[in-house]
Amino acid sequence: MLNDITFGQFFPCSSPIHKMDARVKLILTVAFIALIFVSQNFAALLCTAVGLFIYVMLTNVPVRMYIKSLKPLIIIVGITSILNLLYVKSGQELFAFDIFGWNLSVTLGGVTTAIYMTLRVCLLVIAGSVLTYTTSATELTDAIERVLSPLNLIKIDVHSFAMMMTIALRFIPTLIEETDKIMSAQKARGADLESGGIKSRLKALIPILIPLLVSSFRRALELADAMECRCYHGGEGRTRVKQMKLAFRDYFAIVCFVVLIGAVVISNIYLEGIIYALITVII
Repeated sequence: MLNDITFGQFFPCSSPIHKMDARVKLILTVAFIALIFVSQNFAALLCTAVGLFIYVMLTNVPVRMYIKSLKPLIIIVGITSILNLLYVKSGQELFAFDIFGWNLSVTLGGVTTAIYMTLRVCLLVIAGSVLTYTTSATELTDAIERVLSPLNLIKIDVHSFAMMMTIALRFIPTLIEETDKIMSAQKARGADLESGGIKSRLKALIPILIPLLVSSFRRALELADAMECRCYHGGEGRTRVKQMKLAFRDYFAIVCFVVLIGAVVISNIYLEGIIYALITVII
C-alpha cells in the first residue's frame, strides 16, 4: 500500500504540460479543484472530468501513476459511498432489506449521490497529482512565491511559506520510503504488524512511529545544515537562473479553461434534468 502513494513525486518527461509555466499550472490546479466543487450535477461534473482527462493525457505520465494515487483512498471512498447509499432517501426506492434488525433501503437519490461523491473525490486527487507529477520542486517553489507575492505588501514572508510547502511535498515520497524500510526491518525481526485486533495493530505501530519520528528530525537537521552550507538565508536578494515567461501554450491553456468554465456554468443551469432522466432510464 505504501508503494502506491505517489502524491508529491515528480515524473520527468517531455510533454506540453511539463513545458508550461509553473504559475499557470498552479493556478489551473486550484481552478480545477474549485470547478469540481462548483459542479452541481452530473453534466457539470462530466464537463470537468473531460477537461481534466485531456489535461492528464497531455502530461505523458503513465495512467498507472494516477491509478496508484487513487488506491490509498479506496477504503475512504468505499465507506463514503455506502453511507450515501443507505442514508440518502430522495428519489425512487430501488430495493429494501433487513440487516441485524435494521430496515434499510437504497433509493435512486442514494445511488446518484454515491456515484457523484466518488467521482468528485477521484477528480480532486487526480487534479492535485497532475501538478506534482509535472512540476519540479524548484519550479513549484518559484510558482507559489510569484503567485502569492502580493501578500508581501502586508508583511507576510511568502518565500518562507513557499519553501515550507515545497519541502513538505518533496519529502512525502521520502517519508513513505523510510516507513516501508522500517516496516520491512521490523518484520525481518519477527514483528507481527498485520494480525490481531485493532488494539494489537495500534500497539504494533509504536516500533514504526518512533524510528520514523527520529529519522524525520535527523533529515530535517541535515537539510538545515545543507541549506546553511550553501549560504541560504531566505528569499531577500536571491536571483533565479530560469526566469518565468508565459508562452503561447500558457495562454492557450487559459483560454481552454475559460471555455470549460462556460460549459460547466451552462451544464449547471440547463442540463441537470436531462442527465437525471438518463440515469433513471439506465437504472
